[in-house]
Amino acid sequence: MTLKPMADRVIIKRVEAQETTKGGILLASAAQEKPQIYTVVAVGPGGIVDGNEVTMTLKVGDTVITGKYTGTEVKVDGEELTIVRQNDILAVVE
Repeated sequence: MTLKPMADRVIIKRVEAQETTKGGILLASAAQEKPQIYTVVAVGPGGIVDGNEVTMTLKVGDTVITGKYTGTEVKVDGEELTIVRQNDILAVVE
C-alpha cells in the first residue's frame, strides 16, 4: 500500500533513537526518549487550504523537527509513519 498526502500534508518517518549514551551505556527501550526528528517520506501538492495559497517548501528526504504531540500516526506495511501539515514542521535540519 502507498500513501499519497493531500493538499498541505506531509508524511514523515521517525529517525531511530540512539540505543547507547555518549558514555557507552546501553539504554532499555523504555528509557529511550523518542526524538521529534523525522525524515520526509512524501509531500502533498499544496494548493488552496482554508482559503490561503500554500506552496510546499519541503521535499522528500528532508530531515525535520516537529512538535512532541503533532500529527496522526499510521502503520502501513509494518512501517510507522506520521501525517502532519506542513505548518506543523518546526524546522528543517541542515
